[in-house]
Amino acid sequence: MSTPPESPHQWRRVSRWLLRIGALLLLFVACNSGGVAATTLFPSSAETLNYGADLRLSLDPHDVSAIQSPTIFGDIRMDFSSLVPAPGVVAEVHVKPRITDLLARPNVSVRSLQPGPLELERAARVGAIALGWRFAAGALVVALLSLGGYAAWRRRRPRVRWSATVASVWVASCVATFAVVGLTYQPERLDSFTTTGILGTVQRNADLLEGVETRAQQVTPYLKNLLALSSALQDKYRPQVLDQPVAARILLVSDIHGANQYALMKTIVDQERIDAVIDSGDLVNFGSATEADAADLFSGIASLGVPYLFVKGNHDARSDVDRELLDRLARVKNVVLLEPDAQTYTVEGIHGIRIAGFNDPRWFGDDNTNNAAKQKPAAARFNAAMADQPVPDVVVTHEPAAARDVARAGIRINGHMHAALLEGARIGVGTFTGGGPFSHFIASGTVGPNGDTSDLGELTGQPSAFDIATFGTDCRLASLTRYQFRNVIEGRPAYDDVTLINGARIEERVPDLTPPTGPTRPTRPADAAATAGTATPARACASTMEQTRERVAIPPG
Repeated sequence: MSTPPESPHQWRRVSRWLLRIGALLLLFVACNSGGVAATTLFPSSAETLNYGADLRLSLDPHDVSAIQSPTIFGDIRMDFSSLVPAPGVVAEVHVKPRITDLLARPNVSVRSLQPGPLELERAARVGAIALGWRFAAGALVVALLSLGGYAAWRRRRPRVRWSATVASVWVASCVATFAVVGLTYQPERLDSFTTTGILGTVQRNADLLEGVETRAQQVTPYLKNLLALSSALQDKYRPQVLDQPVAARILLVSDIHGANQYALMKTIVDQERIDAVIDSGDLVNFGSATEADAADLFSGIASLGVPYLFVKGNHDARSDVDRELLDRLARVKNVVLLEPDAQTYTVEGIHGIRIAGFNDPRWFGDDNTNNAAKQKPAAARFNAAMADQPVPDVVVTHEPAAARDVARAGIRINGHMHAALLEGARIGVGTFTGGGPFSHFIASGTVGPNGDTSDLGELTGQPSAFDIATFGTDCRLASLTRYQFRNVIEGRPAYDDVTLINGARIEERVPDLTPPTGPTRPTRPADAAATAGTATPARACASTMEQTRERVAIPPG
């Protein structure tokens, strides 16, 4: 028996309900838009001692679930994860005039510029309440205008039912927006923290090579203000897992290439309370210790006052057996060579964090072919030596191919690429000095007809970069903060960005405390999960633990 067709009356009823639902959704969107517009027209204010901000909401798709703070020192952006997209929050930060006076003082510190947690908490609370009132008022204006417009169209006074419906939509708009914003902008939902923009400008120096160290010293006040701005918001919004007690803070640098910017590095060590520095190679350009002596690099390293862990890069030797630079580094009191000779690896303990690594087998002037294949014998020797040892928390190499060939490690660190990269648990460290003075070349402007170079401009270079790795008391990477800046050598320092990354997204598993009992192979996440319930005691690291050193013999052959 066939189903009788639906009557026109039923279709009209369905259409009427669909129209009503569509009208309610349209009113909901209009109320949200009105609320956001009100915060834009009448932004709320929040202030700390050194900084002030005008707060507003944004419906721009680029701003969804993100807090942005355009400042004269750079644009700070924090991206959050949420199931429901939240309106963006734009905080236009104003630096108060007293900052200029503070920067002029010779001993200004990051801590003196940084807003305290109570300051930020109070400013955020006051700003959020004011922002909420403005949103509610703007949404209410739209709701009342909609009700009045509908009454005018129907040519009758608004009924109680109409008014109740509009009021319900207004309340739903406010409650939904406040709930989504409140649930999204929580520390545990922070995905990334990035800052982009201009750091500042200093007086240019006409003498490039002789002024490198002087310019590094000139940059330090600007770097302090950068660290203050980023640190304050990181402390406020970092996930709770990042707030666990810190066992060690390690500065990651690479590819110095003969440029003495250790005054700048010293500032970072002091201001960020660094416990050790890891340098993943290419200290010089041409493989000679004489080059490092001429640039006074060894004194710069000694001035840091913290352990300086080093592996040789492909620019740090002139042949496969050349040890001149390594032997000279071994005489610097705070230098730790992770592969000091052909028979031994060093496993250094920094507050319990076990750090190992091996040298690049390449040298300056080799044939520069099949470079990845050249790393395999060195990686195989390292894997064999570490097969019966506890898994290192950190393994350092110079080239990325060598890091990829490491069988067992918490995280792997390499340099060589002059770029800040991240591939799973492998951290590629950028060049601290922008590649050094010899990577800077006349490149701005254009080459004219017939190869005319008279229009070429001044020296330019690669971005400079460093990372700060923070380890928790569980000996795992808690956070990685990545800094990038440029033009230190040219005398025009400009900072590009700062990014905070949750360490749990890099190091996904806990390295085994005990060495393997069977054949050595890379540990997969599934393996770690399968053994998570074993009786192996948990590792513990602490800032009070002494520096330790173990020697591991390299197997013959």
